[in-house]
Formats: sequence, structure tokens, C-alpha cells
Amino acid sequence: MKWYDIDGNAKKWTKEAGEIIRNSFQNELLIHTKSAPDDLVTNMDKEIEQFFIKKINETYPEHQILGEEGFGNDIEELKGTVWIIDPIDGTMNFVHQQRNFAISVAVYEDGVGKIGLIYDVVLDELYHAMKGNGAFLNEEKLPVLKSTKVAEAVIGMNVTWVTENKRIDPTILAPLAKAVRGTRSYGSAALEMAYVATGRIDAYITLRLSPWDFAAGLIIVEELGGYVTTLKGEPLNLLAQNSVFVSKPGLHEEIMNNYLYKYKG
Repeated sequence: MKWYDIDGNAKKWTKEAGEIIRNSFQNELLIHTKSAPDDLVTNMDKEIEQFFIKKINETYPEHQILGEEGFGNDIEELKGTVWIIDPIDGTMNFVHQQRNFAISVAVYEDGVGKIGLIYDVVLDELYHAMKGNGAFLNEEKLPVLKSTKVAEAVIGMNVTWVTENKRIDPTILAPLAKAVRGTRSYGSAALEMAYVATGRIDAYITLRLSPWDFAAGLIIVEELGGYVTTLKGEPLNLLAQNSVFVSKPGLHEEIMNNYLYKYKG
């Protein structure tokens, strides 16, 4: 019953946090930049993270918390029960559009993903999974992911990675962008992973994600038989930044073998 209790509270708190965010839309945001002009943080990011920390500490004082805004614990290893939280994934969308952002909440035990929640606040869409119990969009159970070929695939990929940049030779991904049926970029890693889970897109590729960006999506996608790896095909490090490749089965192998084999990292 432990995980059902935690799952229930996580969903309740996530919905409450979403209500706080929706009610903030008429208020003036305090916006700051972090590492770069496009790396934004608002007072709402901080308020929502602190909301979760208060709830978790009051209910599960023995649990640890890893959060994007740094109000949680200083975690060096995933021992015991650890919550990994992104209070607003897609802050630039939140600031500019007041849509296309999500709350991402994951619960791990000794490094194993147990509960994953991605909440599209504006659309009131909650993507959720508890390990071994399937994955859902609100109350609708999601089907297991089916294999797709590159020529029929729509992939989530930022244009940054096919133009001159510091992280990858653009000639690696440009041929893939030409070969697929289409590309999309939504500006929220959590939502793009959720879209792979629902089949709205078939794969998602990016070179710079932190654990709070992908921790929940990893649980949801793998519960449906999808693959979540680095661009080298290796397991993700839940305590560091990663390149991330999320995909339906079959498609993952095709892209790894025919396109990403050139990626050196």
C-alpha cells in the first residue's frame, strides 16, 4: 500500500500546484535569468518547488528531494526514497505563452523509478505511471508503444542541433531531420516525453537535460515499452546532465544504427 499512498499524495499535490499556477496568470511575474538569457526562472518556479518540499517534508520526513531550484537536499546518491521535481518545465513557454509547460514529479527508491507524473497545467492533462501498473493520461490507460520506421516518424528535436552549435556536429542529426516525416519542438522536455508516451510524436532527441527534466518521463515511457537512453544508447545518469534519446521500440534501434552511431559525446 505504500506506493499507492505516495502516488495518491503526489497526484493531489500536483493538481494543487497546478491550481496555484493557473491562479497566478493575472499576476506580474518576477523573472530572472540563470546561466544564460534563455535560461529563465520565475518567482512561481520557486514558490511551487517550496510548496512540494513543505508537503513532502511534513508527510514523509524520511524522504529526500532533488529539485531544479535547489531548495531540496544536497543529494550525491539515490539511496532510499527520493523525489525529483521540476516545478515548471518549460519556463520560457510559461513566461511567453502561459501554456506548453508542465509540472514534473518522479519518485525513486534506491535508484529505481516507482512513480512518474507529468501535468500539463493549462490543458489539465495528467500523464502518470506507477511501475508495473501501466501508464495513463488522466483516467485513460495508454496502450503499449508500437514500432515505427524513420520514414513514418515525427520526432521532437530543436533546430539548434541541426545548425552550428557547441554540443554536436550538425551533420549528424541533419540527415535524420530530412529522413523523418516531420519534426516538432515544444519547448518542454517533460511534455515531449509525454507525447512520445501517447504517440503524438515517435521520438525525442536533445543534448542537455537535467534529472528533473526527464525523471518522470523516463518512468512513463519505459512503462509503455519505449526506450530512454543517452545519444550513445547508454542508461541515463539521474544525478547529472545527459544527452537524451526517447523513442518507440524499433525506431530507437534504427536511429541508433543509422544516424547516432557517429555521435561521440
